[in-house]
Parts: sequence; C-alpha cells; structure tokens
Amino acid sequence: MRFVVAVLRPFAYWLCRLLFRIEFRGTENIPLEGPCIIAPNHVTYADPVWISIPVRRPVRYMAWDRMFRIPVLGFLMRVFGAFPVRLEGGDVSAQREAVELLRQGQALVIFPEGGRSKDGALMPFKLGAFRLALSQGVPILPVTITGAYEVWPVGQLLPHPGKLTITYHPVIQVEALPDPAREELKAKARVLAKAAHDAVATALPPSAIDGESNRPAQLEETKA
Repeated sequence: MRFVVAVLRPFAYWLCRLLFRIEFRGTENIPLEGPCIIAPNHVTYADPVWISIPVRRPVRYMAWDRMFRIPVLGFLMRVFGAFPVRLEGGDVSAQREAVELLRQGQALVIFPEGGRSKDGALMPFKLGAFRLALSQGVPILPVTITGAYEVWPVGQLLPHPGKLTITYHPVIQVEALPDPAREELKAKARVLAKAAHDAVATALPPSAIDGESNRPAQLEETKA
C-alpha cells in the first residue's frame, strides 16, 4: 500500500493542480508521527484523496460500508487504507479497528459530519470521533475543504474544473480520560466537537456555514 500510494501521490497532485488549481495551506500543522484523528468537512467522494496528498505518512480512513460493494472502487479503497463502517447505528467492529490503529500510532481520518453535505454547507458534528480521541488521548487535526461543492456537487456524475483549497488547522491537543463517567465523556466530547467545528468553519465562506449547524446543535448524541 505504501509503495502504491507513494507512486500515485505525485500524479494525484499534478492532476489536481491541473484540474482544480488545488492549494494547500497550513501543511506545517500536519503531525509527522504519532496517532492523530484527522477531522475534515465532507462534500465529495474525492475528499480523502484531496486531503491526503501532502500527508507524508500512511493514512487510514473510516468509509461508508456501501462504497465497498462497488466493483473496483471497493478494492481501491482498501488498497488506499480505507475500512468500512456502518452509518446505521453503532459499528462495534469499526470502532475496535479505529482504536487499534490509533494504538499503533497511525493517522486516522474520520468525517465528523457522518456523511456528505448535500448543499455544501457545514453540517453538525457527531460526537463519535471526539469520544474516540478522549478515550485514547490523541490529538485532532481539523481540516477545511473549500470549493469542493462547486467542483463536484452531490448528484453530479463527474467533477468539473474549479478551485480547491485544503486548509490544515492547528492541532487540538486532547488529554485522555481514563474510565470517565458517561456524562463527563459526553460533555468533553461536545467541547471538542465545537472546537473542531469552529476551526473548520473559519476557512469556509459564509455561504457554506449553515446557521443551524454552526450552533451547539453540533453536539449530537449519535456515535457515528
């Protein structure tokens, strides 16, 4: 996997430069080693590729399990480090794999909105990624993808040329909570979710920040 990704990364970069004039900001904030959770906003199926181009380390991804049923695409997703998670209810198997990857010191991408935004607006953040960060004491790297909806809106078969900007914000340090009470864990996760949500929102245009999702409604009870 590392060899394939290393070979394809330069190709992906120049292709994205040509088609989308892709620009990366704040790459100095990307942790070079150690476990971390990368938490981007989510608009297109290509988001994992775009955010990974400047990351000089292996990256693993939680991805919707239905995508793995698509011939070729499912195989390629596994090659590039994705593993399936069921969005309907808690997926214990995916949660265990995520914990194990973090304990191995790996970088893990989790889209905290839980799915793609249908209109490009930033949606509420679910608490699962932040509970996980607290349980393992790993930092969170908020990432903003700007221009993705204009390039590849939901319902459009293929992307078209445009302008993409990927912004890597300063890491949010997280202190582990050993055996916390359920309410304490939930409260701490809410604080982290708001901090990450606010960071992502700073690099989005006002049109992409939905009034409802920019309020503490982001503190959803959903685990995914």
